[in-house]
Amino acid sequence: MKIQALIILFFLNLLQYFAVGQSNDPIFCNDEVSVGAANFDSYLPLLVNKKVALVGNHSSLVEKTHLVDTLLALEVDLVKIFSPEHGFRGEADAGEKVNSRQDNKTGLPIISLYGSHKKPTIDDLQGVEVVVFDIQDVGARFYTYISTLHLVMEACAEQKIKLLVLDRPNPNGFYVDGPVLNPAFKSFVGMHPVPIVHGLTVGEYAQMINGENWLPNELICDLTVVKCHNWDHSKLYRLPVKPSPNLPNMLSVYLYPSLCLFEGTVVSVGRGTDFPFQVIGHPRYNNSDFSFIPKPTVGAKSPKLEGVKCNGINFIESGLSVMQNQKQLQLKWFLEFYKDLTLKDRFFLSNNFINLLVGDAEFKTMVLAGKTEADIRASWEPALANYKKKRKRYLLYMDFE
Repeated sequence: MKIQALIILFFLNLLQYFAVGQSNDPIFCNDEVSVGAANFDSYLPLLVNKKVALVGNHSSLVEKTHLVDTLLALEVDLVKIFSPEHGFRGEADAGEKVNSRQDNKTGLPIISLYGSHKKPTIDDLQGVEVVVFDIQDVGARFYTYISTLHLVMEACAEQKIKLLVLDRPNPNGFYVDGPVLNPAFKSFVGMHPVPIVHGLTVGEYAQMINGENWLPNELICDLTVVKCHNWDHSKLYRLPVKPSPNLPNMLSVYLYPSLCLFEGTVVSVGRGTDFPFQVIGHPRYNNSDFSFIPKPTVGAKSPKLEGVKCNGINFIESGLSVMQNQKQLQLKWFLEFYKDLTLKDRFFLSNNFINLLVGDAEFKTMVLAGKTEADIRASWEPALANYKKKRKRYLLYMDFE
């Protein structure tokens, strides 16, 4: 009987071993990673006896303490705060105007860098000697924190103010994909000729802005990047806080580069639900037994298709494994919805926002012409291959290849 029990136990352990080996749960590296903001020895000496401004938001954390509180506790002369889209607390809608105000806890002025005031002015930087940039990005060209980075670099270069970028891992930094932006379609949701998934941290991206001379008038920003420790592009990093209201978890962060293209169409990406950027849907979609109804929520006060039943696709069960295994933008869902809704040109918003998101007009033209995913991907070359070569010059961490 003992032998039989041992045999049974052996096979149970064997089954458990294979079950673990086939698990779709990602293995995150957070326990070993130290973000740039936590590496005080690398940057505090640069702040001694300097008047400092911080470009940050709710993601500017060291462990669970906000960098503002940490710097003040370390007796850094912090004189003002700049905040990007979604505001200092990260609760505003996409595109919502956020007014400048005073921080209730510290009394420091908070200057909003969004709306009509996206770039720090001479008055904003009066008396500032060092600017610190510490914001968690998600690695997609149309996520506007890197556009704020560009304008902050430009303002610092004009006023001859040093910029410190406290680097953080790129959660989508394990692949590069998408069309490279055509400069004719430059906007705040795409300022540089990079693909949708650019594969760079904020620090690496800042180096590329300088290195490729993307600042106007041949300006070069006096830049220092404080690196992360124990992270590289082959590792998966779980964001400790949601980077913006409609990216509440890692599934939404992974799906965002692919699903954001639907923001240029009549299709909902789940804004106004408990699972934004984890579902897509429209009332006319036929190939589904899943549905949702968008309603006003924090970060989505007037969601697309508000109050309307949307039929669509739920990625909550399958999305993680798809993104981690395929490591590319997912176009099949976009082409499937376009074909199913039979709206032709009316599938796209009349303002042609899709062209700004994609970075060219060719994508929309090819979709309307019924081109395949292979056709569309072929149109991204050779620009994408050339970008990948260029990117390697600015890497601060071991690459995924």
